[in-house]
Amino acid sequence: MFYYVLKYVLLGPLLRLVFRPRIEGLEHVPESGPAIVAGNHLSFSDHFLMPAILKRRITFLAKAEYFTGPGIKGRLTAAFFRSAGQIPVDRSGKEAGQAAIREGLGVLSKDELLGIYPEGTRSHDGRLYKGKVGVAVMALRAQVPVIPCAMIGTFEAQPPGKVIPTLHPVAIRFGKPLDFSRYLGMENEKAVLRAITDEIMYAILTLSEQEYVDQYAAVAKAEVQAAAKAAKAERERKFPRLPSR
Repeated sequence: MFYYVLKYVLLGPLLRLVFRPRIEGLEHVPESGPAIVAGNHLSFSDHFLMPAILKRRITFLAKAEYFTGPGIKGRLTAAFFRSAGQIPVDRSGKEAGQAAIREGLGVLSKDELLGIYPEGTRSHDGRLYKGKVGVAVMALRAQVPVIPCAMIGTFEAQPPGKVIPTLHPVAIRFGKPLDFSRYLGMENEKAVLRAITDEIMYAILTLSEQEYVDQYAAVAKAEVQAAAKAAKAERERKFPRLPSR
């Protein structure tokens, strides 16, 4: 119930007023039956903008950190995400991918829409990164279509680290459903999973017109953070702080 209160009374109207998103290709989202909506991930607001404009309920797999914060703020955040239809997924450890797949298949088994970001994390620089193959596994096991989706302008409106979004034109584009029934029974073939995932990412790329990077976003983000840390250490070595009196 709270999901629909957020969508139609509290959050949805506010998001539409602030972002005024331009919607394209909404007819490609099926009115009934299970399907995966696979999109790029540029901003924290992506989690809420897409559900706000879809007629159907959509459930996203969200990182577990949103549900495990300490104190009152953490509990309120967790309650908000659960009420908004988000499912926590632990992204650490060897079983992380399998846990996400199990949760996603559970949503699809109820004939619902599943939202997923194949990149696995938000883009730190606005570019589109290599997709993880979990989306292909779920599409084959559940035998459902994949609708590519592109969020455009949300990075400029609310880049990572920015709490209050700025006014910026936003568009949400949906592409034609991708059918992978020709690969049924081949969900254990690594080459097949890679090919399906790359096809999904290419469809997202065509819609978003982003620059593509053939590298996982988490790896690229870690490299940037390591470089920044090394640069800071070098500055401190060259210009050590004077001891306080």
